Amino acid sequence: MGEERFGEFVVVRRHDDGGAGDVGHVAELVLDRPKAMNAVSSEMARSIAAACAALAADRDVRVVVVTSTHERAFCVGADLKERNSFTDADLLRQRPVARAAYTGVLELPVPTIAAVHGFALGGGFELALSCDLIVADRTAVVGLPEVSVGVIPGGGGTQLLPRRVGAARAAELIFTARRLQAAEARELGLVDELVEEGRDREAALDLAARIAANSPVGLRAAKRALRLGHGLDLRAGLEVEDAAWRSVAFSGDRAEGVAAFNEKRRPNWPGE
Repeated sequence: MGEERFGEFVVVRRHDDGGAGDVGHVAELVLDRPKAMNAVSSEMARSIAAACAALAADRDVRVVVVTSTHERAFCVGADLKERNSFTDADLLRQRPVARAAYTGVLELPVPTIAAVHGFALGGGFELALSCDLIVADRTAVVGLPEVSVGVIPGGGGTQLLPRRVGAARAAELIFTARRLQAAEARELGLVDELVEEGRDREAALDLAARIAANSPVGLRAAKRALRLGHGLDLRAGLEVEDAAWRSVAFSGDRAEGVAAFNEKRRPNWPGE
């Protein structure tokens, strides 16, 4: 398992054992600021963005799993202690730095899974919402409490949450700033899979391994179609899908997939 550190607070691990997918194809983006429960400072935001840029450029990566080293938190959101020292000009300068972290996760071109335990609040939950799937254990507590401190969810929450749970439900959760325990979060669709305490990372890596066994060309195109087509009318969405289909129809992966199916063997994806 290879490991690369981005600044002080972010680590990227490349898994190479059978328990975490094919060799090198599952990458783990680890939030590693345990002394602050992974509160996202300016430095940490830059590191998240840098790690995501590296992952997006790596054609060997098929799936990314976002995890935390803190025992009781995925991420508690923005570093409000840092924010408290900011002038208005500081806050304005920091805004694009913060946005780049959330956008970096959101725009990863491969399937991305958040492994959530403990607190995932504000920007922490927005990092999870920026992923395609969220696996949570029973200790998870999620929510977007920004209006309780005089701001709004600014890491994508006002746009990503209604896409998950609908406009009215998202409005209720954002306006009340309430926190949800894991069971209710699963019931309402804020998380996708609920597992026993302490198993969120394991379950997310297992899911990533199942996904990583599939065509990397197909995975990227499917994600592109899902993302670009969302919110379009059906006819426009089907055109997005057709364009994505055309991008894979004559690929080496398609040829290998069909051949492997007919020869009853596991595909050896060329990734192109």
